[in-house]
Amino acid sequence: MSSTKPLEHASDAFLQPDDPVAISFWIISIAMIAATVFFFAEAGTVNSHWKTTLHVGGLVTLVAGVHYMYMREYWVQVHQSPIVYRYIDWSITVPLQMIEFNLILKAAGKNPSSDMFWRLLLGTVVMLLFGYLGEISALPAWPAFAGGMAGWAFILFEIFAGEAGGSVSGCSEAVSSAFSNMRMIVTVGWSIYPAGYLFGYLLGAVDDTVLNIVYNVADFVNKIAFVLSCWACAKADSEKKDTLLAFHQGEVDKISSA
Repeated sequence: MSSTKPLEHASDAFLQPDDPVAISFWIISIAMIAATVFFFAEAGTVNSHWKTTLHVGGLVTLVAGVHYMYMREYWVQVHQSPIVYRYIDWSITVPLQMIEFNLILKAAGKNPSSDMFWRLLLGTVVMLLFGYLGEISALPAWPAFAGGMAGWAFILFEIFAGEAGGSVSGCSEAVSSAFSNMRMIVTVGWSIYPAGYLFGYLLGAVDDTVLNIVYNVADFVNKIAFVLSCWACAKADSEKKDTLLAFHQGEVDKISSA
């Protein structure tokens, strides 16, 4: 991407070895694109009911990868947090991640209601909207922080104690394990964002350099690892069913040849 403002030295428009934030943006953007290629390729190796799960996961990393290209450019040029780009990215990728909870249950043979997705989407909208309005000072910082936390708490309730959490009971070991990993990421991994908001924006205890590196690493884990959990589940479930199908087919062949 080309420079967006006149520079005294042309090299200033590109990565510098003493700019760890810009380097982290670059690494994460490439990792997201590589993950996208992997997930779309692997969608062809799983059973049909798992393909949509991996396709949606690939969209999560693709959208993030594109936004990280722009966030890297913004940081290199301005050396400030790319707040707008981050929230646009999250406003697309987080709802897609919420869809994954619905898709993984459907692929496992469950029949979650559409209301489950809408509740998760509502929590997502509340969480991100209050966070963004607080960061751009459209709302008082502390009430905005409280509103964002309420949205996150609503999501956690749904995936642990609500319909989503209850639907996973009785699923296969692979599905239960993946669901557990996804919940752990939403609980522990996502806690980095409100912590960054609190210590960086509200308290001013962390500067933009540290905060953006932490956010970048968090996105790497919270997006790629999240979809990897879905992929591992899809592969395990598909291989198990393929093995059972091959076994039954072998039994049928034995009976036919007897």
